[in-house]
Amino acid sequence: MELRHLQHFVAVAEDQHFTRAAERLLVSQSGLSASIRALERELQTPLFVRTTRRVTLTPAGRALLGEAERILAQVRTAHEAVAAVQGVLRGMLALGSEQCVAGVNVAGLLATFRRQHPDVEICLRQAGSGALAEEVAAGRLDLAFVVRTQEDTDQLRSVPLTSEPMTVLCHPSHRLAAAGASVTPADLGGEVFVDFHPDWGPRRTTDAAFAAAGVRRTVALEVNDVHSLLDLVDEGLGIAVVPRHFRHKRASLTALPVEGTGGTPYETVALLPPAQATSPAARALMTLLETGGLAPPQEGVCPS
Repeated sequence: MELRHLQHFVAVAEDQHFTRAAERLLVSQSGLSASIRALERELQTPLFVRTTRRVTLTPAGRALLGEAERILAQVRTAHEAVAAVQGVLRGMLALGSEQCVAGVNVAGLLATFRRQHPDVEICLRQAGSGALAEEVAAGRLDLAFVVRTQEDTDQLRSVPLTSEPMTVLCHPSHRLAAAGASVTPADLGGEVFVDFHPDWGPRRTTDAAFAAAGVRRTVALEVNDVHSLLDLVDEGLGIAVVPRHFRHKRASLTALPVEGTGGTPYETVALLPPAQATSPAARALMTLLETGGLAPPQEGVCPS
């Protein structure tokens, strides 16, 4: 099995199209097709279901994809490790992050990293914590700044960044604002909620807190960005349970502490592969973060 066969296979799986994959790889379509057929002959099974419009993975193809991505990531890490020994940090840093994640100023950190390592190409992907964890485990990302959603595994390890309680945001005319006191999940059971997609870390934290308190809630207004959430709450369309640092993002809203959540904090971490599989670029970025190469972010660094 040749590495180029795996590279070609992953490209076709990602694009779901032979022509687009061939154009991206700068190879002929006939050569790409021959490469895939050679891989299928070696594995003695079809890897794709081919139609006139696109190709999709067979069960065998889906099983191979994760392993192929990990192999290619390890090969890239090996090349970068050799370059690092020679005194030059180069290659690519593939980073993931949730929106407005606490404990790290992502933009400032990457700017400092680029000044120190100009030969490293930086790629950033923003998504929910669950999806980013899968990307790191599969080797598609070198690391990600996420909300902790699981314990460490053989494929993933975490470095703590910060932890904070959750807070209710509501319109100043809301009954909760008039009370002016801390609230519990039981106090919020009948409210209309604005919240993020279920894959987002703050949503997972809130869902876990309400489940631990035995309180059911319904999210009527679901969004995929912080600013939309704040706008909806600001118009009095619902309340939101969010990390405490969000209270600085919209001064017009009332913030109330949440108690009785069963010890469920909003905890952010840097998620990385095992130490031996961590790329030199990812190690350099973490060293910069951990040794104070960048001033710690202030609360509310993601403006509204």
